[in-house]
Amino acid sequence: MKALITGVSGFVGSHLVKHLVVNGFVVFGIDRAGSVIDGCVVEPCDVTDYDAVFAVVSRVKPDFIFHLAGQSSVSRSWKEPELTRKVNVGGTKNFLDAVAAANISPTVLVVSSAEVYGIAKKFPINESEPLKPVSPYGESRVEQEKVALEYFQKGMRVIIARSFNHTGPGQPSGLVCSSFARQLADIGKGRQPAVVRVGDLKVVRDFTDVRDVVNAYLLLLQKGRPGEVYNVCSGRACTIGEVLDRLVRLSGLKVAFEQEASRLREQAVPVLHGDNSKLVAATGWEPVIGLDETLSDLLNYWRNAR
Repeated sequence: MKALITGVSGFVGSHLVKHLVVNGFVVFGIDRAGSVIDGCVVEPCDVTDYDAVFAVVSRVKPDFIFHLAGQSSVSRSWKEPELTRKVNVGGTKNFLDAVAAANISPTVLVVSSAEVYGIAKKFPINESEPLKPVSPYGESRVEQEKVALEYFQKGMRVIIARSFNHTGPGQPSGLVCSSFARQLADIGKGRQPAVVRVGDLKVVRDFTDVRDVVNAYLLLLQKGRPGEVYNVCSGRACTIGEVLDRLVRLSGLKVAFEQEASRLREQAVPVLHGDNSKLVAATGWEPVIGLDETLSDLLNYWRNAR
């Protein structure tokens, strides 16, 4: 079996490659830089370049496709809304156009985001919750899903994953859990004062370990129903403050906190707490890595990174 991953050099992509190799797949990937990734043949390709995408898809002829490529920063979407839409909506349409024209019949997972729900009324959030995004990023993901479902209606085997927050070793430091872990690692090495810079600690999120997430993605392509949307989440929620408290405890350090206005996200969604029962019923998936283990591995990643 052959698998193709778009955005393969990203945080999730690298973990997905390892998971697919262990499960016996021959793995191909595309990213703009043509990065070197163990276990994966990587092609330099931009999802907004139709000819390049078509060439790769036609040559590889994958059985499974994981469409991870996208602009995934909410804060960046406020600064660059047109770029966000171009990559997330235009790039998805472009990629699916190429798949349709390549005369192949893969099963395709399009990865969306829980940000499509915006400020929900009921928790935990299930897939029937109205979509009311409150950022250009969330809006782009709603449009992306519409594009994906249009291709399903044309006969393509497309499944949509609405991913809630995920973290783990290798996550870039611009995201909240990794930012805290990196700062604590730097404090432990004496590289910065014993003060952790924070944003809004009252925000509630549903965190899943990235290694559980990639397992969910594979199970969805194996057992999910084309044309359906599935939340990918742990089903457990906590405040960002609780995450920070856990990381501090795991670090063994004594630190102070300093709130920075620049870290308070514009139009942040206060609560994202998901219901994963549809995913569990369809695939038998369940998260197996607890939050403390995830955060410990993330902290150790930053301790060893530099």
